[in-house]
Amino acid sequence: MKTPSQIKMRMLLLMGLLVAAALVGAAIWYFSAPKQTQVLNTAVVTQGDIEKTVLATGVLKPALQVSVGAQVNGQLTKLYVKQGDRVTRGQLLAEIDPTLQQNELRKSEAALQSAQAQKQVTQATLRQYQQELNRQLRLDRDRSGVKSDLEKAQALYQTQVAQLKVNEAQIVQAEMALETAKANLGFTRIVAPIDGEVLGIVTKEGQTIVSSQTVPTILVLANLDTMTVHTRISETDILKVRVGQPLWFYVVADPKQRYDSVMGSIQEAPNDALQENNLSTSTNQQPSAVYYNGVFAIANPERLLRTSMTAQVFIITEQAKNALRIPVAALGAQQDKDRYQVQVMEGDQPVSRWIRVGANDSQFVEVKEGLKVGERVVLPQHSVGGTGHG
Repeated sequence: MKTPSQIKMRMLLLMGLLVAAALVGAAIWYFSAPKQTQVLNTAVVTQGDIEKTVLATGVLKPALQVSVGAQVNGQLTKLYVKQGDRVTRGQLLAEIDPTLQQNELRKSEAALQSAQAQKQVTQATLRQYQQELNRQLRLDRDRSGVKSDLEKAQALYQTQVAQLKVNEAQIVQAEMALETAKANLGFTRIVAPIDGEVLGIVTKEGQTIVSSQTVPTILVLANLDTMTVHTRISETDILKVRVGQPLWFYVVADPKQRYDSVMGSIQEAPNDALQENNLSTSTNQQPSAVYYNGVFAIANPERLLRTSMTAQVFIITEQAKNALRIPVAALGAQQDKDRYQVQVMEGDQPVSRWIRVGANDSQFVEVKEGLKVGERVVLPQHSVGGTGHG
């Protein structure tokens, strides 16, 4: 039979063993459990293209577009083409009722014949006056004539010479009127001035055309084999852009299709400054935004590009093809204009290294020296559970 003291002692020993076992278990769990550690975020040095661009918007227009109009009055009696037709230079497009022009032609022909007949009458009379003057001159030399008769003969002859000149001038005027009448008759037949495509019909058959101060448009032709893109370049970017720079664009109707070209021309002044009405006010009030026009051409063999499409244009101001590159975020301290410090992984430890950089498109930067393909550079760090990643 155990005494109370022995029982108490035994219970204390048992409690001590339990506490010791708990401490050992806690230690085992502590040292074996995964820990939250700070892991380096890295990126691999790769090869690729770097393009620094200026963004601009543009509108597509045909390289050659002509509004075909009427130069004479009359009713449009016939249209020989419809919208979308392809035409060749000199092809008959439309006809205007030629009645008025034919009448004017006959009138001009009659006026010319009348002027020529009047000249013949004047010439016959002039020969008669010439003979009379010669006779009076002979009588005057023989001192057998009358002085007043000689003076009269001279006056008639000189008047008829002047009349002959008037008749010749009238013939010239009649010939010019005849040429104009022939041209106006020809203008009743509207022919294509260029090879191209009918973009639209403005005047319908049966409409009466009145050609006064402005030439009324019948239809619009355009050569769509080559399109031009008219871009608006902000004044903040204009000094970065120059003629001959490579560029690419897409149209909003098909963002996946890329078109490559080069800048063709850049306007030296914005449109507002070129408008006469704005010249006086341009010095008093500066517009909120200033844009310069740039124009370039693009071949359109498949006719996918259409008039007035909106283009998103990327003008390449700096470019590096198949260059070593790293994310811009990997750059650390800057020493010179093109020298930066980066952290490079050597084994499991980052090591500082100075590199020389080139082109920078705000996402990637070109590495000209200091790194090799496949090396890993450290990006801005954050705490994650697990292992580092690129």
